[in-house]
Amino acid sequence: MEPVEILCGISALCVAVYYYLTSTYDFWKVRGVPGPKPLPGFGNIKDILLNKKFPGDYLRNIYNEYKDEDMIGIFARKTPILVVKNPELIKNVLIKDFSNFANRGFPVSEKSDPLSQHLINLEQKRWRPLRIRLTPAFTSGRLKEMFSLMSECADHLEQCIDKLIDKDAPVECRELTAKFTTDVVGRCVFGLEMNALSDEDSEFRRMGKLFFTPNWKNNLRAKIRQFLPQFYEVIHYLLPHSEVTTHFTRVVRDIMKYREMNNVIRHDFVDILRELKKHPEKLDNIELTESLITSQAFIFFIAGFETSSVTISNALYELALNQDIQVKLREEIDEEYIKNGSNLIYENVKKMNYLDKVFKETLRKYPPGTVLTRQSMSSYTFEGTNVSIPKNQKIWIPIFAIHRDPNIYPKPDIFDPERFANEVVETRHEMHFLPFGDGPRNCIGARFAIYQIKIGLIKILRNYKVDTCDKTQIPYVIEPKAPFLLDAKGGIHLKITKRNRT
Repeated sequence: MEPVEILCGISALCVAVYYYLTSTYDFWKVRGVPGPKPLPGFGNIKDILLNKKFPGDYLRNIYNEYKDEDMIGIFARKTPILVVKNPELIKNVLIKDFSNFANRGFPVSEKSDPLSQHLINLEQKRWRPLRIRLTPAFTSGRLKEMFSLMSECADHLEQCIDKLIDKDAPVECRELTAKFTTDVVGRCVFGLEMNALSDEDSEFRRMGKLFFTPNWKNNLRAKIRQFLPQFYEVIHYLLPHSEVTTHFTRVVRDIMKYREMNNVIRHDFVDILRELKKHPEKLDNIELTESLITSQAFIFFIAGFETSSVTISNALYELALNQDIQVKLREEIDEEYIKNGSNLIYENVKKMNYLDKVFKETLRKYPPGTVLTRQSMSSYTFEGTNVSIPKNQKIWIPIFAIHRDPNIYPKPDIFDPERFANEVVETRHEMHFLPFGDGPRNCIGARFAIYQIKIGLIKILRNYKVDTCDKTQIPYVIEPKAPFLLDAKGGIHLKITKRNRT
């Protein structure tokens, strides 16, 4: 073959590849949706794919660059993504026109990733009946029953802190609070003593670390699964199931078997799953496989401990930086103890208004999930616009960017619980605070998380003072490699000292 022919062949191949990589890049232009210019092969998410920037941070930059726009069009490699900013349009997606956006658009595969079949990921057909049947595990009545178990775990937290402060060294609060929430979820949801606070070798704590700790394997799996789902389906035969998958499949199977053989009934989350297994007809003829059951238990463990532990540690970080807020919150806690004695109950926590403000401001500044995702189930035209999208269009709602928008929250980097005074809240659009999402597909375990977090904070501030130390990272730096949730790079190190309440 002549050199000219070879050169022409290479040129034709390059043109074909370039055309393939850029063939969708006029998608938003023809719809009149503004957005940054995509890069062939990467789209607009190069820094996310290369772990240089956390997704929430990236979207905040885009959000601010197009501050006057209601919607922004970007590309995840070749895939068009619509970033929705306008609160009324967000409300349409999450609530008003929910039936058209009931799916989240996450890849689900029983073969390549058995534990991906959970409530967060599932398509509407399986999500709706499962959601209806699992909701009773988190009613206010059940939370009242769980409250004493949460309090017991908080007592163990105090014992653990006492041992740590005897060492007279900074305390890494992310690990401490993760152990606490691991124990709470274990007791309340699974009926298990996980002993993460007392046992350095706790298997469940190790599994939590294994799943969430940023490393190249976790990141590679997550990126391929999210952005190259078809390729992931092909190569999963070459990838063994993760240790986390194997562990949870075995544990859930063993718990159910033990309860069945010993006639143990706790009326908890596991018992609801057992009941569904016995009566699959309640799920509208959905095939209830072992992996589908295990997936629900898995997500409640993972989401239940990690999001809450991140929030507790972030609250402690801000309280250490803002001693006046810490003092005011502690005064409210002490006042409730004086009124009600040493044993706080569910209703007492509900009365702590300033605690609720601190809690919400923490979630405002540090929402664990920084992006809400939805996917259209049919073609749709946004109300009041000329923008039409096809079926299966992916939607991103930039929670982190909204929560840090100075036009919504003045001086957003300042921690100010009074943003959540009733009269201030009434001035904001309801879609401008979305830590748990909204609409029918909001977080099913939100109330559980709220009380778990508040009990942990109450126990710590009732008994200890929290300060910054030489190892405290100021300002806060987000870990760019975190595969799922907003987290502090290098952890949160604080000085904790025992209070003298006499």
